Amino acid sequence: MKSYLLYGTILAAVAGLSLAAPRPAIVQRPGQWTLEVKYEQPQQMVLPWGVNGETRFWYMIVTVTNRTGQDVDFYPKCDLMTDTFQIVPAGRGVSPVVFERIKQRHQGQYPLLEPLQGVANRILEGEDNAKDIAIIWQDFDLRASSFQVFVSGLSNETAVVPHPVAVDQQTGRPVPVYLRKTLELSYGLRGDPSIRPSVEVVYKNRGWVMR
Repeated sequence: MKSYLLYGTILAAVAGLSLAAPRPAIVQRPGQWTLEVKYEQPQQMVLPWGVNGETRFWYMIVTVTNRTGQDVDFYPKCDLMTDTFQIVPAGRGVSPVVFERIKQRHQGQYPLLEPLQGVANRILEGEDNAKDIAIIWQDFDLRASSFQVFVSGLSNETAVVPHPVAVDQQTGRPVPVYLRKTLELSYGLRGDPSIRPSVEVVYKNRGWVMR
């Protein structure tokens, strides 16, 4: 019973934080910037290792271009979140071999492809300096029928909101939560999600959120 109460408390806190989060600015203030991003449909990669003789990964390729008029810092991070509330950080548990196989698969179209965890922390201005990046995840919950991809580090726009539950023990005030403008991509899975080879990824929506 205690575990259910704890789970409910966590979900309530997350929901409260989501409701309290501001929306990204329609017109950014002077000094704020957002990088241009294009993206391919998420795909699967299966490699012949693991308990059952194969291990499945998901990946997508994004192209990031800096048209801000200046060179900017670049610290990208990406999470995949399923409708079953599983969060899979990009790169966690992913061997470098997986990226090498993906790079081989897309060598013709993306000869300069880089892994998310290996990109330089500075992106130069101009189309000639665009970066093609592979974002890779371990396979996720077989019960999931949809998922969202959150990519942060594409903008320097931030916001601070009070945590809906946590309180600073010294001041008695809510703990501040720092949010960043984040790209949100939503996808559905058509077919039986548990039969991975036959499942089809369906693009649903794109938007910007503070997360």
